[in-house]
Amino acid sequence: MANKISKKSLPRKRSRKKNRSIFSATFYIVLLITIGFSYSVYHYREALLYYFSFKTARACKQDKVAQARIYQLLHHYKDRVIGFDVSQFQGAIHWSEIDSIEEFKLNFVFVRATAGSDKTDLKFKENWDKARQYHFIRGAYHYYRPDENSLEQAKNFIATVQLQKGDFPPVLDIEKLSETQSTDSLKVGLRRWLDVVDKHYKVKPIIYTNEKYYNDFLKNEFKGYLYWIANYNFFVENIKDEWTFWQFTEKAKIKGVDGSVDVTIYNGTPKMLYYLTNPN
Repeated sequence: MANKISKKSLPRKRSRKKNRSIFSATFYIVLLITIGFSYSVYHYREALLYYFSFKTARACKQDKVAQARIYQLLHHYKDRVIGFDVSQFQGAIHWSEIDSIEEFKLNFVFVRATAGSDKTDLKFKENWDKARQYHFIRGAYHYYRPDENSLEQAKNFIATVQLQKGDFPPVLDIEKLSETQSTDSLKVGLRRWLDVVDKHYKVKPIIYTNEKYYNDFLKNEFKGYLYWIANYNFFVENIKDEWTFWQFTEKAKIKGVDGSVDVTIYNGTPKMLYYLTNPN
């Protein structure tokens, strides 16, 4: 009889142990989720406060998330220098109204000057002059077209842009691969543009590109240049050491500019930024 009781009670004991194991696993999973959620709330507290501060229902959730991320990063890098960039695509800009994003002061601006071998930005002269008039540190950039002659592109930029004391070095914007030539040939063209512009202005240009293009095609062969890197990934929050400038969004809203604007953080102090500008 004793043996029969033992056999009947055995499954119950195993069932209790199994239930305890399930309960323990569930408890730890819930605990980890709670800790993770609490950390996320704390980490993104500035962004969340900004998100819920919107007083209008007209702002879509996607836009609110983008603006909250912008606020979070600017708050995180509030000791750095903040700037933006413009071209003819922003239309008529009210420069007298441009001052800051929220409470974060804007100090510099990059202005598109040229594209390819024959294109001059329709708003370049106006934006270039206004940037200086309203005391922004300014820089001019050339949008490089991979399938056009590099020397002609350099001549186009040089004929359009006159740098003055306090301006940034020239900027080469390269984002695409060629459809008609090899990657090696494209790199030869890029180097020619950089060398000609360097020789003319007597200052090494800055290279603008996105992070993938930088890692895949430029990082190893164009050493010694300062880089302005575009990376809009929501989960990227830290500027890498090799990024002199980080363009972290294309969705900023700035008073005085219609539509969305690219915003950039300089990876250094105001004093360091000053030494980067043209001394002549």
